[in-house]
Amino acid sequence: MGCTVYLTFMTDVSHIGLFEAQLQATLDKIPAYTWYASPSGGLTFVNSRCADYLGLPSDHPLRRGIDTGAAGDAFLAFLHPDDIDETRRVWSNCLKTGSPGEATFRARNAAGVYRWSLCRAEPLRDDDGTLLHWIGVHLDIQDRKESEMELRQILDLTPQLIAVLGPKRERLYVNHPALTYLGTTLEEWGRLVMGEPGSEAHPEDAERIKAVGERAIVSGLPYELEVRLRAADGSYRWFLVRYNPVHDEQGQIKRWYVACTDIDDRKRAEERMRNETIALREDQDRASMFEEIVGSSPALERVLAQVAKVAQTDATVLILGETGTGKELVARAIHKRSRRSTAAFIRVNCAAIPPSLIASELFGHEKGAFTGALQRRLGRFEAAEGGTIFLDEIGELPPEAQVALLRVLQEREIERVGSSHSIPVDVRVIAATNRDLEAAVERGAFREDLFYRLNVFPVRLPPLRERAEDIPILVEYLVDRYAKQVGKTIRNIAKQTMQALQTYDWPGNVRELQNVIERAVVLSEGETFVVDGPWLRRKRSRPSNGTAGAVTTLAAGEKALIEAALKESQGRVAGPRGAAAKLGIPRQTLEWKIRNLNIDKLAFRKS
Repeated sequence: MGCTVYLTFMTDVSHIGLFEAQLQATLDKIPAYTWYASPSGGLTFVNSRCADYLGLPSDHPLRRGIDTGAAGDAFLAFLHPDDIDETRRVWSNCLKTGSPGEATFRARNAAGVYRWSLCRAEPLRDDDGTLLHWIGVHLDIQDRKESEMELRQILDLTPQLIAVLGPKRERLYVNHPALTYLGTTLEEWGRLVMGEPGSEAHPEDAERIKAVGERAIVSGLPYELEVRLRAADGSYRWFLVRYNPVHDEQGQIKRWYVACTDIDDRKRAEERMRNETIALREDQDRASMFEEIVGSSPALERVLAQVAKVAQTDATVLILGETGTGKELVARAIHKRSRRSTAAFIRVNCAAIPPSLIASELFGHEKGAFTGALQRRLGRFEAAEGGTIFLDEIGELPPEAQVALLRVLQEREIERVGSSHSIPVDVRVIAATNRDLEAAVERGAFREDLFYRLNVFPVRLPPLRERAEDIPILVEYLVDRYAKQVGKTIRNIAKQTMQALQTYDWPGNVRELQNVIERAVVLSEGETFVVDGPWLRRKRSRPSNGTAGAVTTLAAGEKALIEAALKESQGRVAGPRGAAAKLGIPRQTLEWKIRNLNIDKLAFRKS
């Protein structure tokens, strides 16, 4: 907002007194606060309206047009202290350049009240261009300022980050929530350019922001983007940024109004949903043991009593038991009976993930963290936020992953691979293993501090041979289940079959029972369920000439070869005399096979 006063005078310098009298008379008639000053800046005259506003006495020199030399500085005494420096700067620039100037400030009136004014100073020159006087006009803009302040207060109370940009996206204004989030000042913020290096936008989003913004300047159309903005602590959150242009009467853009809405929780939920969907598909693809915990033996009842008690807490649980005893089933039961039952249950098989990828799988990674990391990916811990993560085969964790897991259990924070920013997580940890972790701790294969962190509430699952009274119930349940799947009707179970099933020691536990029954149901041709006797005869290795027993499977043969190489190399894997060199395979491949085949390489070292 500005105001220019055009004055026409007969500027005969030989009649300067008459000229100034005419100038004063003219300024007195203008319905505004007006003044004039000498070419050097000395305030010479203020009109009656301005003098009355300031409360100047009737004999004050400025009412009579007397240049006191110091009157210019004296006028600054009427300004609000916070506005003096900027006003002096603008006025000094006018005197230096001889060009018009404009400033807003608060001036104190006769009642001692400060009100906002807009002051415009124009040079008055003669026909030769000689500067004769400075003419100034003050306009009261208190109402406009109050409206602006009210609007800013409204914007400062808005939960969104609000900004105002110029037609070329120059930074003009940003509200207080935005300054607080960014941890900056209005001046610092104004020097940055959105989408360019050094701005608060995430580097991966900067190029997209800049490209879309340049197109929008040309088109003049509103648009929106999802971008990550850096907070004061260095972390990034997702925002939906909406740009709306305001046009003048000629259709040119006057302002861009920008509103940034925090959508980080939504984005994280979407990413967790994607991870949960992947985990669900993996669970669906993997044959489950059975839907319910079946049995009523005292051994199983003791386990269920423990499950009922610990489920109501957030205590870390360590499930111990042989392969096939149903450790995952018990972990799911704990989750379903906990306060986290409505959130995700994420299963991780620590033995099935290559050591080089275990950290990325558990904790996620940033784009470019390693070869093949084409985009940011949430890890299983973030996918399980608010729920439960089940770490199966925890004894297979490599040492570096053990350290990272220990930090999660202690600090409840994770760091994605390729990032130094800590992310708090609210996840319950349930771990399981078929190994003797205490023995592994003694051998130095498992961290003692991690073992104690995991062993807060141990639950030992009995093998099937210790709960033989549950076998008839399990058999009936599984026969019915698999018969329905293949569309058969089985009404009876042969007595000899049930006796054989109950006397067998089941080294593979419930999983082996499940496989035997599924196979028998598929082969069954009548309504009576029968299991072929030889299926339950456990094959044992027979020593021959002091050598290892006969190999019955490919895995067993491979294990025997690796153990023989380890014995010969005294537990050494790498190096020219290591087991890998003797077998003619890469060290990494041998390490992978050792873990998968549950071979304890430390047992072959000489003490």
